[in-house]
Amino acid sequence: MLVVGARPNFMKVAPLYFELSKHPRTFAPLIVHTGQHYDRRMSEVFFEDLGLPQPDVNLEVGSGSHAVQTARIMMAFEKVLEEQRPDLVVVGGDVNSTLACALVAAKLKIKVAHVEAGLRSFDRDMPEEINRVVTDSLSDYLFTTCEDANQNLRREGVSQDKIFFVGNLMIDSLLGCYSKISQSEILERLGLKEKGYCLLTLHRASNVDQKDTFCKIMSAMQQVSQKTKVVFPLHPRTKKKMEEIRLEDPKLIVTEPLGYLDFLKLERAAKLVLTDSGGIQEETTFLKVPCLTLRKNTERPVTITYGTNHLVGLEPEDIAKEVEVLLQNGHRDVPLPPLWDGKASQRIVGVFESVL
Repeated sequence: MLVVGARPNFMKVAPLYFELSKHPRTFAPLIVHTGQHYDRRMSEVFFEDLGLPQPDVNLEVGSGSHAVQTARIMMAFEKVLEEQRPDLVVVGGDVNSTLACALVAAKLKIKVAHVEAGLRSFDRDMPEEINRVVTDSLSDYLFTTCEDANQNLRREGVSQDKIFFVGNLMIDSLLGCYSKISQSEILERLGLKEKGYCLLTLHRASNVDQKDTFCKIMSAMQQVSQKTKVVFPLHPRTKKKMEEIRLEDPKLIVTEPLGYLDFLKLERAAKLVLTDSGGIQEETTFLKVPCLTLRKNTERPVTITYGTNHLVGLEPEDIAKEVEVLLQNGHRDVPLPPLWDGKASQRIVGVFESVL
């Protein structure tokens, strides 16, 4: 049973679903969508772009506070597990759906596999960090993307026989869709030229929900927009906060949330990406596009060690200065992290074959 709930989960589940489906005598994968992200632009369009079938089950929990949303998912998912009794529940990443479904499965004594295990920002102010730590402590099989994740798990006392270093499913999805990126007409629709703009994404509560922090980031973006175009696909959370605080027009090219292929096209063609997203730190590393992470920490330090990622913090002066440097220096050729080769799903299914 493959659990998806929010936008980052879809790219992790797609290659795994397709690989499991190649072995119909051994595996019968079911997709359960919790409905944590329910807007079509944040959910259905990703199923279409990735070629995934419609979910076998949709819990349709919708939005709510962390406690309310987690509780709704747990109550609904428990019924599904009691009816289906799968051999294994696979959860990915660090969203509320991941934590909620892992907890329900563990209490029903159904084995849990966590894809993208072991990532740590060491910042408990991030709700995602709590989700990561708790999910890892509940999981029977922990699939990691990088060596620092392995070290984090061992440091926390996780038995080595539970840890499987397999690579990054996000890269499997990216490579699987790479030939389709050219089909997107997003540059033409927005009147953009390749390498003629910067791409911005913001969605984390620590950046968006705090008015002072959000305004500081937007102040920096106004400075950047005086030097180059800035494209800003607007996450629903971010849009809501902009309306609440009546943020003045930031002079950016603001769009609705974008599908996977449109976003990859924008990302690959950008001079620079500014983000607070973990997945985008990984994608820009693979695409070799310079990336500035608008946070004080990251759970993906491998994207700094191997990739094009730079941790810049939240001060407008620092952001503007680092943008200037990266715009001048441009592309930097870097090696890819080990096993980021598009074969993570094959390795995971190989583990399933040996342990189930």
